[in-house]
Amino acid sequence: MAAFHSQAIWSSLAESSPGDRKSNEMTETSTLQASSPGVSPKRANVSPQTLAQITTALERLDTWIEKHDYTGYEPFDGLSSFLRPLTFGTKFGRQALVQAVKRAPFNVRPWIGIRPATTTKGMGFLARGYLRWSQFQPAKKLHEKADYCLNWLRSNRSQGFSGPCWGNHFDYQTRTYYLPANFPTIVWSALIGYAFVDSFELTGAESDLKEARGICEFILRDLPRYPDEKGTCISYVSHADVRVHNANALGAALLSRVYKHTQEAELKQAATEALAYTAGHQNPDGSWFYGEQSNLHWIDNWHTAYVLDSLLDYEEGTGDTRFRAACQRGWEFYYRHFFQPDGCPAYYHNNVFPIDIQCASQSIETLCRFSARTPDALLTAVRVAEWTIANMQDSSGYFYFQRHKSYVNRAPCFHWGQATMLSALSLLLLQLQK
Repeated sequence: MAAFHSQAIWSSLAESSPGDRKSNEMTETSTLQASSPGVSPKRANVSPQTLAQITTALERLDTWIEKHDYTGYEPFDGLSSFLRPLTFGTKFGRQALVQAVKRAPFNVRPWIGIRPATTTKGMGFLARGYLRWSQFQPAKKLHEKADYCLNWLRSNRSQGFSGPCWGNHFDYQTRTYYLPANFPTIVWSALIGYAFVDSFELTGAESDLKEARGICEFILRDLPRYPDEKGTCISYVSHADVRVHNANALGAALLSRVYKHTQEAELKQAATEALAYTAGHQNPDGSWFYGEQSNLHWIDNWHTAYVLDSLLDYEEGTGDTRFRAACQRGWEFYYRHFFQPDGCPAYYHNNVFPIDIQCASQSIETLCRFSARTPDALLTAVRVAEWTIANMQDSSGYFYFQRHKSYVNRAPCFHWGQATMLSALSLLLLQLQK
């Protein structure tokens, strides 16, 4: 990591972080310190200069997003290229093109016919970010921006399903399934659902709760559920058997958040069964594989974080503490393995590279959320933000896609970077300024 520019801000912080300890190991005081949600986090002694630096980064990013009319690329949009006929309609060909575009050392999209676009999940993350931002800067008319994003989402739903739902605007081939454009997924729909729940909880708008409740219909009626001896896994998509822990957990989290306001037993039961599956398949060291299928046995940053956030949402939404021990083990593993001494977020539990903007944004999000339980997590979130701003924000305001050992992919991805970072930085500043 010595080759990267890293602006150390820790002389202005009174507390220590995981990076201040040799071998990046956690001490006893950095594990979960509270037995229930709602415990006040240890306040971060952050200088005004640090707050100003993060605020400036957020404002520069927002300016870039507006200047580019809420558009950008996405890592997996390769099939939108005019090169697609070279795939000959085969799974291998489609997957090869998607990965070639994603893994190129620079952004090849403008040269192969892929245009920037507005993405559904990006608009969901922006809505969440603007709602958070509005709570500490109410004069900026950020509610209007959030409403714009939410109304755009209402107008761009996938059609033909039991409730509101969303997917990619492009065709996509994974190692396990093919996903046509606009075909919804539980991940996209659940994360967008969080934005509607956030809006309802902040403004009291019943229409937003109704939208979120409608998304639950999509999850409950359209997505297959697969039981085993541990619990029941909700499929990633409706047309294939795709059992993935973070997707299953995110769906359960939305059901839990809506349950908090509607008290419908069906929502809680489905969420409990889903998280019983994921908690039941937790590895002995506290980690989760991406999925239980043999070719899905990797452990990465933001998918682990999605599971952890979902376990928090379940307990906070239902009051049920049955998964607290699994959450604690998972959090301890995550906090121990995914952060470098200088604040750089690692991609895998055993390999830093590639350093991905999605790892950075979701790390900030999850660290902020767990700051109610771990004394120095908020300080670690500040450190990750500082590293990311110093090493991955372009002078024009947007954030790069990935850093590798020998090159930087500077692709301006909309959801995967810009929207997630706006949401994460807004949450961080909200936490710091409470």
